[in-house]
Amino acid sequence: MANSMVQWLTMAFIALMHPFYVSVIDINHNTKESTVEVSIRIFTPDLEQTLQKYSTTKIDIANSKDKALLDQQISNYINQKIQLKINGQPATMNYIGHEIQMESVWVYAEVPKVATLKKLDVNCNLLYDFKDLQSNIFHVKANGKEQSYKLDYPKTTTSFDF
Repeated sequence: MANSMVQWLTMAFIALMHPFYVSVIDINHNTKESTVEVSIRIFTPDLEQTLQKYSTTKIDIANSKDKALLDQQISNYINQKIQLKINGQPATMNYIGHEIQMESVWVYAEVPKVATLKKLDVNCNLLYDFKDLQSNIFHVKANGKEQSYKLDYPKTTTSFDF
């Protein structure tokens, strides 16, 4: 609960200070389900404008006339911009969906069949095609530990060892 409140306050502060371009990526190893859960928080206008670059139809996340098409566009974009290696092996994120919370969009994905997480390599250029001021903040939880890292444009890679 406290972590959620801190994240909400952080995003609210950032929203007031926009034009900072920040996304928050939470990655959690769920040992009970043997999955890696990925939650990505992006400012709605930033994601809309970025997706619009790759679409001939108007992107309106809050009022989409074709939710299936919007989900496909978000899924394609996220999978192009965030690649994970788990324990040295490439991992495919399965898009679950998205939801709107205030001024931002939460995008959810997961990697199935991950019994242990010892090393996570990330290649991320999320929203780098939107603004070259973009920062992506990672919070990764595994094996009872949490690590964080801020990836600033143009840097695209980081690793977490557990």
